[in-house]
Amino acid sequence: MQSGSLMKAVYGLYSDPNAAQRAVDSLRSAGVPDRDITVISGEPFEAYEFGQRDHRTAMPWLAALGGLLGGGSGYLLSSLTQKAYPIPTGGMPIVVQWTNGIITYELTMLGAILMTLVTLLIAARLPDWTTHLHDPAVSDGCILIGVVNPPDESRVEIERRLREAGTAAVKEVTLRRRFASKSQRATG
Repeated sequence: MQSGSLMKAVYGLYSDPNAAQRAVDSLRSAGVPDRDITVISGEPFEAYEFGQRDHRTAMPWLAALGGLLGGGSGYLLSSLTQKAYPIPTGGMPIVVQWTNGIITYELTMLGAILMTLVTLLIAARLPDWTTHLHDPAVSDGCILIGVVNPPDESRVEIERRLREAGTAAVKEVTLRRRFASKSQRATG
């Protein structure tokens, strides 16, 4: 087994969102960066700061961009096709806006939908074949607050702060990475 294929995690389970917020605040005051703190719950806690961590999204702007690109390409597709294959129209315009509007509308919607889908997959990090921290108690309503791969010198302090915030027990697990990174494959 490769040396970099194991990850250790320290976490506590909280039944109360106030205690979970205290745990997150305590870990921050101990110097743990936000990106290293893991918060997992079975339901959203939007009234608490820990529930707002990943709240910002660019999805509406990207969907609008996808709609603009789709609409522009729809208009170009229909109008350039009509100009490339001219049909005698008896003096009427070759590029008719009313009929092009239907194709432009449909490709506007298609562009917005596809951009939203791609943005959702990227934001949700799907597909993701890595191993993640989880505990079955999360399905029963508990909130998991933990740190994945904490430095050895701060592990005792992290455990102490998780206990002080109100967890019944601090758990430590070892997770196996399913896939090694390119640098691990090169050295392993």
